[in-house]
Amino acid sequence: MANKNIISNANDAAPSLIQSKRQIERYNLDVDAQAVLVAARLMEAGSKLGHASEIHFSRFGLSTGRYRLLADLEDNEGEELPSQLAEHLGVTRATVTGLIDILERDGLVSRRTSATDGRQRSVVLTEQGARKLRDMAPEHFARLEAMVGLLSVEERSVFLDLLGRVTQGISALTDEPGKVKEHIRKE
Repeated sequence: MANKNIISNANDAAPSLIQSKRQIERYNLDVDAQAVLVAARLMEAGSKLGHASEIHFSRFGLSTGRYRLLADLEDNEGEELPSQLAEHLGVTRATVTGLIDILERDGLVSRRTSATDGRQRSVVLTEQGARKLRDMAPEHFARLEAMVGLLSVEERSVFLDLLGRVTQGISALTDEPGKVKEHIRKE
């Protein structure tokens, strides 16, 4: 029940438009308060979604990262090089190695000499790993559908478009300070 409360109170910690305006005025900034509010709420939602994802995947004995690796292997005919996995998942090789180690320990993947390049070791989805994905699929996908169940088909289409555009702007949080103005000029 405690986890449900953490996740369901989505607007409790996020600022209001009035709070955003107050902060902007306090610092005498020339920025759009509504844009700041949208970004702050999106960051809060992302944090809550990340937490909920870990709870969700733990039901199946996985983490979000381990699930994503298994699903990526499945989508790529069950075998990939660690470098390909890192690229597809958007993480470092070290992160992928850690994920592979745990999944191999659990019998969900194995390592073998690459069929395309004998100098490299590839990661292979085992039958046990494929079965894990099949077994969890009904509940997993039903929960994903339920998560956005309050949105109509049209709203989901708009949301996907908006999410894609917001995702393009995420680098504004991580770029060097001088590049932030470049993001603003692109609008």
